[in-house]
Amino acid sequence: MLGPSIGPENYEVGPEFVQRFVEADPANQDYFTPSKQAGHAMFDLNRYTVERLLRAGVAASAIGRCTYADEASFFSYRRATHRKEPDYGRQISAIVLEDR
Repeated sequence: MLGPSIGPENYEVGPEFVQRFVEADPANQDYFTPSKQAGHAMFDLNRYTVERLLRAGVAASAIGRCTYADEASFFSYRRATHRKEPDYGRQISAIVLEDR
């Protein structure tokens, strides 16, 4: 299960980011949608991560919680930077491997 992470409606990336992903695999273009800012794109990190895991044979899904949008529950460096806040708090993630 992919935990909280930035959602596609809030993860804007520059053209160099898109270029590297698409050069690595042209099918990666599917994870980007146009941004309001010319030359930029919105990246669907959740879908990209889950689909990569599934292709690798790992059972995966996402809980669909956006760390940027849900400020009551999560810290976000990107959100704090956009707002020019002095600090952004801290959070930690963990990976758990289970034998089934």
